[in-house]
Amino acid sequence: MMKRGNALQAVLDKAKVVETPPLVPKAPEPPAPRFSRPSRDSKHLIGGHFPKAVAKQLRLIAVENDTTIQALLEEALDDLFVKKGRAKIAQLRE
Repeated sequence: MMKRGNALQAVLDKAKVVETPPLVPKAPEPPAPRFSRPSRDSKHLIGGHFPKAVAKQLRLIAVENDTTIQALLEEALDDLFVKKGRAKIAQLRE
């Protein structure tokens, strides 16, 4: 009859014999394809951080004038460029 300690040791010894396969690192997943808009090709985002009230006011002006924030920003930038003696956006597109 085996002693209790020997039975435990036999199980531990048997467990040591079973080798675990080496860990093979997974190849990194390719990045998800980025959504692309052709209308934005060759264009750059221009932005700024303003109080919430400024954003709300800009949206209200856009709605009241049945236009977009993009169009309002273009108008504002054109006004700034003229004031500073620079070319308007339409002239820069050419």
